[in-house]
Amino acid sequence: MRDKIPCSTRTRFSSKVPAVMSQVHDLILLHGREQAKKMVGPDESHLVDAAAAVMAAEDDAFGVMYSGFALTALPHRRLASDDAVWERSGARCSLLVEPGRLPDGMGKFRLYGVPYGSRARLILLYLQTQAILNQNPEVSLGRSMREWMRRMGLEPGGQTYKDVREQSRRLAACNVTFSWGNDGTRAVVAFEKSPIIRSGAFAVEGITADEANQLTLWEDRVKLSELFFRELRDHPVPIYEPAIRAMVDNSTAMDIYIWLSYRLHVLDRPITVRWTSLLDQFGAGYSRLRDFKRRFTDNLKLALACYPDAKVDVDAAGLRLHPSPSPVKAALKG
Repeated sequence: MRDKIPCSTRTRFSSKVPAVMSQVHDLILLHGREQAKKMVGPDESHLVDAAAAVMAAEDDAFGVMYSGFALTALPHRRLASDDAVWERSGARCSLLVEPGRLPDGMGKFRLYGVPYGSRARLILLYLQTQAILNQNPEVSLGRSMREWMRRMGLEPGGQTYKDVREQSRRLAACNVTFSWGNDGTRAVVAFEKSPIIRSGAFAVEGITADEANQLTLWEDRVKLSELFFRELRDHPVPIYEPAIRAMVDNSTAMDIYIWLSYRLHVLDRPITVRWTSLLDQFGAGYSRLRDFKRRFTDNLKLALACYPDAKVDVDAAGLRLHPSPSPVKAALKG
């Protein structure tokens, strides 16, 4: 079947040069999902599944993410200890996340570590989207969140419930500091320091998932801090919900997609982002650039599969970003 693919397409699917994923979308349009999966091979069939899911989405749902989380992000895995802090420094924006404590319902305060992984990102996306849609920093973690989780392909019970409960508390307990202009070239460094969540009410530990479905976590409410809510309103990044759903278990691909959603639609000319800058932003845990490039490239493919109109090239210097439509505007227009 590969002989039917034009030579240029085979080159674009090369493991050495993961070029613009529009070729995946073209194959789906020309041959259909199942045939396209056979044509790209087993290592990239999941990209076809993700791209096809986004292309077939009939809803126009979108989410909102604060721009600071488009330039830096939470950790992907649990930190070594719950009292550890998370710090990521880049040329444009840096992030510090400090763990905090919440009452345990027995007169004491429990330390919750830094939030991490795809579930923390999904909760953040939900909280920010609801706050913007309702223009209210107070957000329900009740039935609407449970329905949203199901829409994202997650059944809110069992392990998913435990993960969401844990990451909800970590997000509620932590404090975040964003800073800008800290690359050593400016005389002034600007920063914003605030909890994400100012107040709320959670069920005590030890309650079962069945009980929670009836009353507890899903009936709770939290309130975003005034500072975070204001920054979110001033600097929102629209995110196409079906794209997030297609990579719901891949936090790195989510981060790349959110970053591209923030950067591409405001460009007026192509720019190159070098590998060293990408390592600073996305390469936590990598000591060697070559190891980072390989894993980053794999996750970039998935992010681009979920962003059909993104125009991105990969070369030895880094990523070449071209002006592209916002994924939300393109989806709504389509």
